[in-house]
Amino acid sequence: MDENELKERKKILLDIMESKEYVPMKAKELAILLNIPKENREDLLYVLNRLIEDGKITVSKKGKYAISKAQILVGTFEGNKRGFGFVRIEEEEDVFIPERYTGGAVNKDLVQVVIREEKKEGEKLSREGEIIKVLSHGMEEIVGIYKKSKNYGFVISDDPKFTKDVFIPKERSKGAVSGHKVVVKITDFGDKNRNPEGAVKEIIGHIDDPGTDIMSIVKIHQIPSEFPSSVMEYAQQLADEIDPKEIGGRLDLRRVRTVTIDGEDAKDLDDAISLEKKGNFYHLGVHIADVSHYVRENSAIDQEALKRGTSVYLVDRVIPMLPQQLSNGICSLNQDCDRLALSCIMDIDSKGKVVGHRIAETVVNVDRRMSYTNVQKILTRSDEEVLTEYQEFIEFFDLMKELAGILRDKRMSRGSIDFDFPESKISLNERGIPTDIRAYERNEATRIIEDFMLIANETVAEDYFWQEIPFVYRTHDNPDPEKMQKLELFINNFGYGLKMGGDDIHPKELQKLLRRIEGTPEEALISRITLRSMKQARYTTVASGHFGLAARYYCHFTSPIRRYPDLQIHRIIKENLHGGISPKRVKHYLSILPEVAEQSSFTERRAEEAERETEKLKKVQYMSRHIGEEYEGVISGITSYGLYVELENTVEGMVSINSLLDDMYYYDEEKYELIGSDSGRCFKLGEKVRIRVADTDKIRRTIDFELLEKISESMKNEVED
Repeated sequence: MDENELKERKKILLDIMESKEYVPMKAKELAILLNIPKENREDLLYVLNRLIEDGKITVSKKGKYAISKAQILVGTFEGNKRGFGFVRIEEEEDVFIPERYTGGAVNKDLVQVVIREEKKEGEKLSREGEIIKVLSHGMEEIVGIYKKSKNYGFVISDDPKFTKDVFIPKERSKGAVSGHKVVVKITDFGDKNRNPEGAVKEIIGHIDDPGTDIMSIVKIHQIPSEFPSSVMEYAQQLADEIDPKEIGGRLDLRRVRTVTIDGEDAKDLDDAISLEKKGNFYHLGVHIADVSHYVRENSAIDQEALKRGTSVYLVDRVIPMLPQQLSNGICSLNQDCDRLALSCIMDIDSKGKVVGHRIAETVVNVDRRMSYTNVQKILTRSDEEVLTEYQEFIEFFDLMKELAGILRDKRMSRGSIDFDFPESKISLNERGIPTDIRAYERNEATRIIEDFMLIANETVAEDYFWQEIPFVYRTHDNPDPEKMQKLELFINNFGYGLKMGGDDIHPKELQKLLRRIEGTPEEALISRITLRSMKQARYTTVASGHFGLAARYYCHFTSPIRRYPDLQIHRIIKENLHGGISPKRVKHYLSILPEVAEQSSFTERRAEEAERETEKLKKVQYMSRHIGEEYEGVISGITSYGLYVELENTVEGMVSINSLLDDMYYYDEEKYELIGSDSGRCFKLGEKVRIRVADTDKIRRTIDFELLEKISESMKNEVED
């Protein structure tokens, strides 16, 4: 039964049940009423069950169906460590669920909720409900700490939203002892009066063992960490060097000066740059490792790469999309090694316009493996030893800086938005204990590579859009008009405004805003709120444009070692270069690419969440050794329950509203301010404060700060004194 037929049958049944003549009846009676033969009654039950899931009808204990009198909604339950939770409903306000009304639901369950109370506070709708049925469970496995008792055990979940301990019969403990981090398969979800039951599936390690904490996060997010034997066997059979026979038919660029520029620790070098200038034109080559030459469509290694979707970069390790024999070996553009590549070679004029380009299968040989640090030293002329070592490349890197500046100016002139928040650089010792945390800022060298990768990605995307060939694009939709209107109301408090064209806004308006606030006390605040007001970029099969880059056409072409969409479009490009794509293959790509785009978007979000969680974990571990110490920081977030403060080293902690004892504070949601009821004392995002580290919670990954003073206030008091 397709969706249209299901929709029609639902409507027929609802019309019957809503009529005055209808009395509650069983499925058999409904079938007789509708003249449905016995062999088709399963279809009727299917439609009835779907209507129950939708909350449109109910079924009594006697099996009689009727229109639901209560307002029943369907959504996903999100638990809270305190016992209560919320039901998230698409395109509607969340429903608050008190602990006594959770109905045995656990985090991520799909549930039916009945609205018990509804009230409007200004523009905001507040709803309270009761979960009446769990439709399906969202979590089949959990990760947690095993606690052993005499004849049984139980597991406390690492996920604070999964609030119930899981009972483990002794025979299903797999020999786990107290303190083991384990993966548990839930065999019985229990109910409101009974805890879930499960079996230990895997022992990750003891909580005190190095790396167990990170692997627990990997397991929570269900990120594959081990490659199947079939994939490893294939990878181990690959040669260390390319076969000369593989070079035939390729554009030979081995004599062209080429460099890679990466971090000092990088091993998967999948992009290289060549550049020369003739007259008023720059000839830029972006050369990308030809991974698709080795990873064939539908092979075991390809299926595993799609499953992973992306490499995951955690604090203490990289979980690669492809085995290291490829990513660090034959597919890495190592210095002085012949390597197969797919190149985008562009002719660019003095205004940054790509006036011509060629995409070709090539063979390259990198002259120098450069680091961002050394390129930065060359560009700033700040290290004589480095300048001497790379004397013959100085003009080459100066030319790179020149072209990158032109490309950046052109991109900015059309409205590209650049959020430059500092990243965290976390140093660990051999036991995985964090020894230092500091802000890691981008420099000119990193920006050069970003600029060159961006122009290659745009050029390839535009080429394949106009060829009307099935493709995977990187898209970023326009922000929701409602969120932009809220942003405009907020920045009005600081004397700024936005020009809205009807319901749409041009990215240039946001870029102008970010430039106007640069260097102001409110810069951090407005930048963060602006970023939160925008949508998330994703992979799609339609080139709907990239709002943040103000680009009409954009894709990810430049990193097939670590991103599956890049690998997928490399295959399409190479097939097109070899005589074009037949109608049969067009149909094939049209059928598989939507799933590729969806899976790639999902795995990207999964990787980002795991990366954030491991960073949070290490920051908590680091600050737990600095309890009682004082720091200066900036208010980075304000909620109804307190202030978030970010320190110079990028660590963020919370000052609870309950710890502010000088007044009763309330949260002004429109202004993002915490205000004292009696004193009128006000806390705003972006203000500098002095804090003391009060406590940390390694399980919840939280850091508590105690507010000592607002620095702006203390400076004011000094002046008055």
